[in-house]
Amino acid sequence: MIRALYTAASGMSAQQLNLDTIANNLANSSTAGFRQTRLQFQDMLYQNMVTPGAAQSAQTVSAGLQIGLGTKSAATEVIMTQGDLSQTNNPLDIAIEGAGFFQVQRPDGTTAYTRAGSFHLNNQGTVVTTAGDLLQPSITIPPNATAVTITQYGQVNATLPGQQNPQQLGQLQLATFANPGGLEAIGGNLFRATLSSGDPVTDNPGGTQGLGQVQQGYLEGSNVDVVSEFVEMVLAQRAYESNSKVIKAADDMYSQVNNMSR
Repeated sequence: MIRALYTAASGMSAQQLNLDTIANNLANSSTAGFRQTRLQFQDMLYQNMVTPGAAQSAQTVSAGLQIGLGTKSAATEVIMTQGDLSQTNNPLDIAIEGAGFFQVQRPDGTTAYTRAGSFHLNNQGTVVTTAGDLLQPSITIPPNATAVTITQYGQVNATLPGQQNPQQLGQLQLATFANPGGLEAIGGNLFRATLSSGDPVTDNPGGTQGLGQVQQGYLEGSNVDVVSEFVEMVLAQRAYESNSKVIKAADDMYSQVNNMSR
């Protein structure tokens, strides 16, 4: 019964973290470029009452008797499916259609990666994120530019007064990873490379590294499926309730044992 109490408590604790993950997904269902996360569980230590394969006689061996000691949260998996694209007609809104991440330089000089393509200009005319992080490679748009166009292959052009042909300002590059699900989310729609994700491989959009193309005037929305998240929330609630009933049943059994001495 003591084992049942702790085992059920581990299940309740795991489902609490599961609900926290679901809540974060739902809270970011309208966040541009957000990537859904899923909690993964792992069973805990087993206590061997009878070791599997132990000899019972000269001719037979035991199938074993093992008692599991519960579950724990093992990892969070980032789901990298494509989010829906919505048209904004803002020339600095850029969506990635396919694989890849924009590269941005953080204030500490490190590089972070994002799918959120809502860009702006800072006071020097340089393209930055909503938090002010510089897009990499850096692109500066002249203040007198009358139009800015970005091709699906990432070439950035601007039309200047008195010029008939657009002037090329720079080239967007995207990054990809061997295991994008291993990226570490650090907030602000940003990810950081880890040993699990591997080192970034950069190329132009639509290049030879399997990267997607970019679409100017569009934003990629969150890839959270609200309906499936509600289903997962109900399942988490029922699992939490089931574990709480196990604790109550074990408590009732303790109560019966205590009453035997009276």
